[in-house]
Amino acid sequence: MENCQSQSRNKKKRLTQEQVRQLEKCFTVNKKLEPDLKLQLSNQLGLPQRQVAVWFQNKRARSKTQSLEVQQCTLQSKLEAALSDKAKLEHQVEFLQDELKRTRNQLALFTNQDSPVNNSNLGSCEEGHDDQVVVFDELYACFVSNGHGSSSTSWV
Repeated sequence: MENCQSQSRNKKKRLTQEQVRQLEKCFTVNKKLEPDLKLQLSNQLGLPQRQVAVWFQNKRARSKTQSLEVQQCTLQSKLEAALSDKAKLEHQVEFLQDELKRTRNQLALFTNQDSPVNNSNLGSCEEGHDDQVVVFDELYACFVSNGHGSSSTSWV
């Protein structure tokens, strides 16, 4: 007989939909369960106080897990977008470096230099280089107007 009582005491009763609805409603307002609220809910729902307390504890744990999953998905999306942007920017940098090299080589041909222009020849606009900048601008305008430029080239 004692064995039957312990089995029935250990067997959990499932909550009704109405009990769950009431607990959920209360949880949206109070994430932590105060003793007076626990007693009130216990009496109102006809449940032991311990069962109400455990339900709140489990609900907080589930809520935290769901929140972390949402945050993880958000961060994963942002990471994928950042990696995509990085790849596009790397492609643009490569394209611009190639275009700069071609333009400098064209400039070298227009100024009758024997060798292609390297980065040190046209790398800055410091004092004393204003004449090179003007020549470069004029030659570049000529280059673009003859259809050699890539002003209509798409980045994508």
